[in-house]
Amino acid sequence: MKRRHFLRGSLALTALTSLEFAPWHVVSAFAREVDEFVRGPVVKDHPLEQLSPHVWMIHSPDGFPTPENQGMMCNLTFVDTPRGLVVLDSGASVQIGEMAIRQLRQKFPGKPVLAIINSHYHGDHFLGNQAFVEAFGELPIYAHPGTIAAIRGLEGNMWRTLMEQWTNQATAGTRVVVPNQPLAHGQELKFGDLTLRMHHYGKVHTPADICVQVVEDGITYVGDVAMDRRIANMDDGSYLGTLKCYEELERNAASRVWIPGHGRPGAGVLQWNRELFQGIYEPCVQAVQEGQPLEAAKSLVLRDPRVASRARETAGFESNIGKYVSLAYLEAEAAAF
Repeated sequence: MKRRHFLRGSLALTALTSLEFAPWHVVSAFAREVDEFVRGPVVKDHPLEQLSPHVWMIHSPDGFPTPENQGMMCNLTFVDTPRGLVVLDSGASVQIGEMAIRQLRQKFPGKPVLAIINSHYHGDHFLGNQAFVEAFGELPIYAHPGTIAAIRGLEGNMWRTLMEQWTNQATAGTRVVVPNQPLAHGQELKFGDLTLRMHHYGKVHTPADICVQVVEDGITYVGDVAMDRRIANMDDGSYLGTLKCYEELERNAASRVWIPGHGRPGAGVLQWNRELFQGIYEPCVQAVQEGQPLEAAKSLVLRDPRVASRARETAGFESNIGKYVSLAYLEAEAAAF
């Protein structure tokens, strides 16, 4: 048994034998002490980087949660508006959110956080909400209605539990704070003379992804719709929907820089992902049309130059490509009927 679990169990046993007849203020104080005891450790500081006149980012160097990185796997993006700061995805834990707040207070002393936008319902993008609400009071937390429903339903606590498991309890103490303001495609949020325009193009990485265009800066945060040198998890997504989304973003957002939820921003983020996704999906379409099985489709995918040329630089490629091909094959089958 790990020491932390043993101590937690011992503490609980002691509580049961001593608190039954304790006055309420003793019970309340004990509850606070237990909460602090089981809280995960502080996350080390990661610096703010400026991407455009109004947009800043804390880059996450890792793409997957581990005990070593304490769940620091998602970029945190911030828009500096005339009225205050807007957070675009808050991270995977209360500890990560608190780390971000430390950086913001150093760079923008006295400037409040006005709002949070959660791009979708995967936990590395919303579990930091708690830190900002605790630091700045009740905030408007925006998301697509599908994201709000998912976090309020099964996804919220499921992701909180998964993060604790993946990080060996480093994110313990995090609670789910559900977004409270729905967003629609084309909706604009105005903060002084700065405009944030929302883009939603159906089922992409999830059925409820929101991309946020900072209009005046010519830059768009795409969340996990596209990633840098990593394949977006497609368990809840669609290859066809993703390829359609890229076309719509390029037509309607027309940004100079695309900010992914994972990896480095750049002008070529959508194109890199487009070619990789085409290299996975199109061979699966070919296999389905020719009546070939899944294993043949995988062989076609691995030989496709758009995939082969990216295999070495794509995080998690070897361990995940089989699943990605399977999902693409299933989607190609469904599209054929």
